[in-house]
Amino acid sequence: MAVTYLQCIEEACARRQDPRKKMHQCAWCGGLLEVKYEFGISDPAALRSTWHQRRLSGEPIDRSGVWRFRELLPFIGQDDRVISLSEGSTPLVGTRRAGWWAGPVHLTIKHQGINPTGSFKDLGMTACMTRAASLGVRMVACASTGNTSSSMAAYAGRAGMKAVLFVPYRQISAAKLAQALDFGAVVIEIGDTFDEAFQLLRQVATEMDFYLVNSINPFRIEGQKTIVAEMMEQRAWRPPDYIVVPGGNLGNASAIGKGLRELKEMGFIEKVPKVVVIQAAGAAPFFRTLQAGSQDLIPVEKPDTEATAIRIGRPANWKKARRVLEWTGGFCESVTDEEIFQGKAALAEDGVGCEPASAATVAGIRKLVRAGKIERHADIIAVLTGHQLKDTDYVIRHRSAAEQSRQRLRVDANMDALRKALESVLIVPA
Repeated sequence: MAVTYLQCIEEACARRQDPRKKMHQCAWCGGLLEVKYEFGISDPAALRSTWHQRRLSGEPIDRSGVWRFRELLPFIGQDDRVISLSEGSTPLVGTRRAGWWAGPVHLTIKHQGINPTGSFKDLGMTACMTRAASLGVRMVACASTGNTSSSMAAYAGRAGMKAVLFVPYRQISAAKLAQALDFGAVVIEIGDTFDEAFQLLRQVATEMDFYLVNSINPFRIEGQKTIVAEMMEQRAWRPPDYIVVPGGNLGNASAIGKGLRELKEMGFIEKVPKVVVIQAAGAAPFFRTLQAGSQDLIPVEKPDTEATAIRIGRPANWKKARRVLEWTGGFCESVTDEEIFQGKAALAEDGVGCEPASAATVAGIRKLVRAGKIERHADIIAVLTGHQLKDTDYVIRHRSAAEQSRQRLRVDANMDALRKALESVLIVPA
């Protein structure tokens, strides 16, 4: 049977702590915590077979792409209620046109927008909420630029908990706000940035007995790490050269690195892909920190990007993410909003839609290939973190008048006008 404990990530501390306590930071030094296990897994081949067989199961827990790999999440007790919406099990999609545009590279998309609330956050939220339920939590809270909020609200509703959401005033897409409201969350619009909202939430959380479900909660990382097991299984356990993710609060990069390390240490994979983080140029504190070689985070006080999901100036998980890049030999890059838009357009030509932050991955790959940091024809998985419908205003804003006139026509209700309109826009190039 596996042994579970929490451990401070700060090397000068590294103290073990009780995983049954409601804590998200070290009781001694205030550092972030990580869930650690003594797994006791001795036969990876047998477990791979078990995971594969569960895909044929009708049991609700096996329909989840997170809990199907529950041996990687042994913090759950035998009698604990699993809070699940059948998350995970998202596709790997080949993208020939986008891959050619970005490299050329062999580009495969892991599309997390297919999850129940439309983003990768659901992978972490099912684990985090399952832990919360086992602790008897009644109120959960998060600060969010959008995706965490809708995911928390949905899973809180599933668990019968009250959800309280802190968002920066008018800095969240209408679609994401609507999701949170639809699931019954209380929305507190406060501050001008995610970082301000998050700081205020952390100050009031203990007083109000909120259970924080942002990615500083180490059990969020546990759910999100299962994306790696699913990726590897979908590729017959042959890792790619690179895994590329957008970088906001950096929980995703941290989770992917943790998943890779555990699979490598237990013998599920032999090769470790390089993890690459792409940030928006106007919200790139991690990129700036690494470029400067600084041991302390260089924050961005007023992050500015249309990719709202990664508009974060003080990423909480930056130390975990830096450790992942160092271990995998990966790196970080930044891209402009215009480059993100071009990446989104390239994906759309392959029939792949996503929110703007997701497209930063493809834009970053293109930039890195041209800089010689990623080799041409490399085998790459790009993680798209959110659904196309998460920010529909972005799509409309970026359509020029000429594009609008070609794609969106107002036609009088008679056949002559209809024929004329169709002939004007449906000319097939010779």
